[in-house]
Amino acid sequence: MVTVKVRRMEPSGVVEIVLNRVDALNAISTEHARAITSVGRGLADDETMRAAVLTSASDRAFCVGADLKERRDFTDDDLRRQRLVTRETYRSILDLPVPTVAAVHGYALGGGLELALCCDLIVVEEDAVLGLPEVSVGLVPGGGGTQLLARRIGWGRAADLTFTARRIDGEEAYRLGVADRLVMAGEARETALQLARQIAGNSPVGVRNAKRAMRLGMDAPLASGLDIEDAAWRATAFSADRKEGIAAFNEKREPNWPGV
Repeated sequence: MVTVKVRRMEPSGVVEIVLNRVDALNAISTEHARAITSVGRGLADDETMRAAVLTSASDRAFCVGADLKERRDFTDDDLRRQRLVTRETYRSILDLPVPTVAAVHGYALGGGLELALCCDLIVVEEDAVLGLPEVSVGLVPGGGGTQLLARRIGWGRAADLTFTARRIDGEEAYRLGVADRLVMAGEARETALQLARQIAGNSPVGVRNAKRAMRLGMDAPLASGLDIEDAAWRATAFSADRKEGIAAFNEKREPNWPGV
């Protein structure tokens, strides 16, 4: 079975990455992790992609996190080997150069929530169930959760969710800032795709450089961050996209972005 599918929404440039290990609610086994990494790394160099949406083919879950059934008989060495694989999985989503949107419904627990946190924007359904339960099974979040959640919602709120291992619904996730858009049940995927299409309608050069500047500058001192922004501005301002954008504005028409 293909556990990760890629759908291209032509001609928009939006790519949908579909978690498709339905029988296991997208639990992240070693092989499923490798499949996600392969897709992520393969898309990283795709110059035609303008935005990506991470979705699930399961009706019940976005992703329930690590496959604990697989780990049941793991030796310490098995776990160490798997760790090398799974670290690459989360980075393959986090490092995508275009804006990424997670469409979360059902369960998004542990590594599943961390996959969503690796995206730039999260759309969540009101009845979704989210949480980082790792400390309740003798672990800590290992897919970026201890770092990405605190950056999203602040230390105190992240500490509450991480240390208690409690689960929250979509409404609380939105209120806390874990999610960026709150929608009714059944609407996350289409809302995420609409958001991605809106993003994809803008300058590919501008959007990619804006994401790069935001990511690189997030933890830099302000002066360094402004230098990063200046470099992104220069890389965009002298591009063919800038010329087309100005021309389209003055001619009162939709731009036809060169993407360079």
